[in-house]
Amino acid sequence: MSMNDPLGDMLSRIRNAQNARHKTVECPHSRLHENVCNVLKDEGFIRGYTVREHENNKKTIEVQLKYAEGQGVIREIARVSTPGRRVYTSVKDMPRFYNGLGILVVSTPQGVLPDHKARAANVGGEILCRVF
Repeated sequence: MSMNDPLGDMLSRIRNAQNARHKTVECPHSRLHENVCNVLKDEGFIRGYTVREHENNKKTIEVQLKYAEGQGVIREIARVSTPGRRVYTSVKDMPRFYNGLGILVVSTPQGVLPDHKARAANVGGEILCRVF
């Protein structure tokens, strides 16, 4: 079965696993998925992630979810730019999500960055997802 939106699938897996109180969730590997997981780890939304290699050179990412006081750290995670509607922004028009409490994950020419680092580097790009 082909997948039209692999990043949206990964975000849905994380959301569903956190709602079901799982400790880890496994997703297909890609460099974009790994970069998004790295941003989520750096911003404190997940504990970490590991890349696992299986037979016939298939890789997966195992994401360790984070909980605080019995609640998931990620309250909301949603895809912004979809394959059918790409959302690009310049640095001056970049929106703030929950008044800066949430983050936007932005794909820039300098890599995948959270919105506050993209503003500091003065670069815009495609808004991949928002996390609160």
